Amino acid sequence: MMRRDWPIGIVLLLLLAAMFVISLLAGRVWLPIGEVWDGLWSLDHGSKDANLAATIVTQLRLPRAVLALEVGGALGLAGAVLQGVTRNPLAEPGLLGVSAGAALGAVIAVYFGFAAHFTTAAPLLGLIGALIASFLTFALGRGGGTITLVLAGAAVSALAAAGIALALNFAPSPYAAYEIMTWLMGSLADRSWNHVFLVTPFILLGCAMLLFSARGVDALTLGEAQATSLGINIGRLYFLAIFGTALAIGASTAVTGVVGFIGLIAPHLVRPLLGHQPSRILMPAALTGALLLMTADVATRLIHVGPELKLGVLTSLIGTPFFFWLVVRLRKTAP
Repeated sequence: MMRRDWPIGIVLLLLLAAMFVISLLAGRVWLPIGEVWDGLWSLDHGSKDANLAATIVTQLRLPRAVLALEVGGALGLAGAVLQGVTRNPLAEPGLLGVSAGAALGAVIAVYFGFAAHFTTAAPLLGLIGALIASFLTFALGRGGGTITLVLAGAAVSALAAAGIALALNFAPSPYAAYEIMTWLMGSLADRSWNHVFLVTPFILLGCAMLLFSARGVDALTLGEAQATSLGINIGRLYFLAIFGTALAIGASTAVTGVVGFIGLIAPHLVRPLLGHQPSRILMPAALTGALLLMTADVATRLIHVGPELKLGVLTSLIGTPFFFWLVVRLRKTAP
């Protein structure tokens, strides 16, 4: 980030740190911070006298908060890169079929019973589904420009959605159908350190690939021909954007289920503050995405409506009006 961007970055980091602490304490039962601190101090010194509050934080809420940080950051970063690559302000990670492919992979794990025997089956198959979907999108859209790439992503998403519908139609039992539908609504509840350790390497690698595309995305704002004249390899740029999104968002979706609109909203929130140069908004968009997802996750625990409100449902309820407003604004500003 440029020097004048640092104040915004620092504010976002402070807000994110505050929300991270709230995420550790918030729930249907709020935990006293003093009690949690004492318990964590006992754990650090190997004491067996750690209290229940510390156990809840370290085994339940801390992995949930870490996943919210990673997944939200990946969604925000991928959304910013894809909006730059496609030059489409309505672009988001689901545009390339990655989220749908990951969802289909996880649904296959549930449908055939793999998830019941291996806790990591759904995330692993979800990641494989995301990679296959991104490969298909890249293979279909290669050489045809951004419009062809978007159309290829839409076709892959439709194919994956058909596969999910087929699995629901032929679900072996009502319980299996319920489990599939519950997973598709997206949630960070009941996630453990195993899930964190499984997806973190893929998310970090995917985000690194997305960050390496920053210079190319800046040049692409001038058009493909001009970017090529500046020495940008367009094929390499698309590869970094697509497969970086596949790794980061595929791994995220494979663990959390489908969480929409974070990747769409985060770049638009920071763009008025930082301008329209794509590389300037990448890291702020990642921080904003993490902040949005963590805030939404805390909200699902504080809204008491019987069963816990699913994270994907809440982000859709918030994101859909924003999407409508964005479409109306773009229509008014269009030439």
